Amino acid sequence: MKLKKILVLSIVLVLALSLSGCGVFDSMRNVISEDDDGFEIVRSGEDGAEVAVNANLRDTVLYYQNETGYLIPVKRQIPWEEGIAKAALKNMIDSAVVREDLSLIGLEPIIPAGTQIRGMSISEQGLCKVNFTSEFLNYDNQTAEENLVRAVVYTLTEFPTIDEVVLMVDDKELTKLKFGTDATGPLTRGDINATAQARATDSDVVVYYKSTSNGIYEYYVPVTVPVNADESEMYSALEKLFIGPESAGLYTDIPEGVYLGGLEIIENVAYVDVLPQSLDILSDQSTFDKMSKNIALTVAQFNDISNVEILIDGMTVQQAGLDILKPDTIPVFANEF
Repeated sequence: MKLKKILVLSIVLVLALSLSGCGVFDSMRNVISEDDDGFEIVRSGEDGAEVAVNANLRDTVLYYQNETGYLIPVKRQIPWEEGIAKAALKNMIDSAVVREDLSLIGLEPIIPAGTQIRGMSISEQGLCKVNFTSEFLNYDNQTAEENLVRAVVYTLTEFPTIDEVVLMVDDKELTKLKFGTDATGPLTRGDINATAQARATDSDVVVYYKSTSNGIYEYYVPVTVPVNADESEMYSALEKLFIGPESAGLYTDIPEGVYLGGLEIIENVAYVDVLPQSLDILSDQSTFDKMSKNIALTVAQFNDISNVEILIDGMTVQQAGLDILKPDTIPVFANEF
């Protein structure tokens, strides 16, 4: 493993020296952990190119947190290996290397420093049992406790072979934690970044808002909000998106002066009608693309939807006279780094 590290670092050094005059060293920065097993953390290049010494990488969604306590899903590239779910969790353990890497986008690792994974098993029925060392419980407030549980559950259930999770520490299954979080397994997804109102109701949906920690890198934030049980959940989610978030520090990519006109589902395609005060608001390709992605991410939580079409006052983009291209598919990942 030491030979592997030396070889990888040598290649990175050669690339850095050859490109230092081009100002792209930072975009090629690969981070190698200090673990003896040669575990690697790799991120995509900032210019959109995939940068990695080992091309055998897997797109994996990991969950981190920002300074206000929101859980943020981020697509990372990690080396493919047997036990890839365990490798994903290792990328979430607090360390100087991981913390420095995430500081570029203003996020923080969520599993306490020093935590090790004693073991993991996945049954044919989709139940994952993951056993941590006692450091896993080294957090100091209720938000950190809730986020820790949800981050592990959400990350593991990103894998198609995992539906439920049982958390263990030193071979014992967790139940009620020290700040009151119920960690009794099996655990499933639910209530990510839930508002207080959403916690008090059985009718809720996830809306993708946006935030930033450093004013440079933006990211989508999934927030669980309450809805009217008598209305379509998808329409209610879009209503919440267009109205905007109630919490400070969150915003949307719905331009000011654009309103929700209606929603119709035809053959698994969601036709979302928007009403701009002026067509000029949507004439910029970047503005339209951001709005479309924000809408599509919120709609994508509903499994029967295969695509999203944006209509403008009942017309297609072309019929409305806009000289812009429309996105073809629902985005696979909310945030990529």
